[in-house]
Amino acid sequence: MSDILRRGRLSSTPDKDIMDFTSSMAADKWIFEADVLVDMAHTIMLKEQGIIREDDCSAILQGLFKIREDGIEALDHSYEDIHISLESRLIDIVGEDIGGRMHSGRSRNDEVATCMRIRLRDEMLSLMEELTALRASLINKAAENINTLMPGFTHLQHAQPTTLAHHLLAHSDALSRDTARVSDAFSRINKSPLGAAAFASTGFDLDRGRTCFLLGFGGLIENSMDAVSSRDFLIESAAVMANIMINLSKMAEEIVIWSSTEFNFIELDDMYASTSSIMPQKKNPDTAELMRGKSGVAIGSLMTLLTICKGLPLSYNRDLQEATPNAWRSVETTRSAVRIMTGMIATMNVNADVMAMQSTTGFTTATELADTMVRAAGIPFRTAHQIVGVLARGDGNPSLADVDEVSQTILGEGLSSRGLTEAMIAEALDPVMNISKRTVTGGPAPDEVSRAIAAREDNLEEEKFAISELNYMIENSLNRLFVVAQDCVEGKK
Repeated sequence: MSDILRRGRLSSTPDKDIMDFTSSMAADKWIFEADVLVDMAHTIMLKEQGIIREDDCSAILQGLFKIREDGIEALDHSYEDIHISLESRLIDIVGEDIGGRMHSGRSRNDEVATCMRIRLRDEMLSLMEELTALRASLINKAAENINTLMPGFTHLQHAQPTTLAHHLLAHSDALSRDTARVSDAFSRINKSPLGAAAFASTGFDLDRGRTCFLLGFGGLIENSMDAVSSRDFLIESAAVMANIMINLSKMAEEIVIWSSTEFNFIELDDMYASTSSIMPQKKNPDTAELMRGKSGVAIGSLMTLLTICKGLPLSYNRDLQEATPNAWRSVETTRSAVRIMTGMIATMNVNADVMAMQSTTGFTTATELADTMVRAAGIPFRTAHQIVGVLARGDGNPSLADVDEVSQTILGEGLSSRGLTEAMIAEALDPVMNISKRTVTGGPAPDEVSRAIAAREDNLEEEKFAISELNYMIENSLNRLFVVAQDCVEGKK
């Protein structure tokens, strides 16, 4: 292939060690398809603006269609990046007098920024789809377990009784916010920097709006210096993905704990478990453990991106080349983890009897007993808190006589004299009755959880429709690009 980049200003060629150090080809496989799209849109715009001839445009586009068909494997990987490798391949196909015109009014700086945004917006759309699938899995499992009792925890200590549905909806709601963050980041990713050239735009009469339209972007990054040098869209995306992985890691931690012999709340499907090479009885939650570990990949990628981008002067600096592989590593890890978690949740077996038995262990109904004292006897909550705190030193199953004995010491009178009854205490200590009283919005009462599930199912459908609309708009734009390119090849106006 032609050495189109170094034959002018530079007189020597880097050795293999230097090329390995400076090359981005390993990460550039992510943006091969995007690079072809950018080249097509730029070439069409150059022809429409009268910057290149129609027959040259036709020949270039034919070459680009062939390069796209042949795939990235047909490119020379000895070049420092995919952009030069692709352009060199084009020149080999159509000749430099034609192929050498494609780069008019353009730099690799605006080219790579555009390619990254095209690929990243596709990844973010797919991530949104996968997040909705995970949330649907959580909601479906919640719908199956509206009345499945379990202990709720604070500090990993038994706190109050709740239901598995209530617990799962908490994770679903956190992931709902993550989905919104992805959508919000997408709106800033989907902006075109193409036409900014190296950083000071160009003297060629480019139509930036035309390439923006052909590539399906939602608008322009207007300032040409900002367009080529900013990587805040990568940082924002990595931050969103780090947050998703933190939420998934929390879920994975619970899966690991809940599947232990000590808890025995759930059992993972065999496909998400492994066994020991020496202990044949073992069923290890390896997939969940790995998910905890892989959260470090996303967090590390974010930290790397922040470190690379801090303190860089405007405009483009080669340091930014190292930002790209870290972005792709974060994307790949996060999307894979979301898909795996979806399967784990959908297929796990719930040991409802064990959960129910543990729902009152550790005097989890203590708060409701204190609340009952407040309602029935009219005492301050802090006083009730003290009485129940003393009772908690016992077996966690106090009678009215026990309550009166403690209240006599603290208040100088028994609470039975103030209207508290044995039936009220029994009801407060019953986890089912306990939960049924918690009808406040967002609480675990079955009717409230049923309402929440229905509302979240409706929200999911709305979000799925919005995501499909975004996908359709981008696909429609790119299909239009191919039609326009094919018309140019065939000489149609």
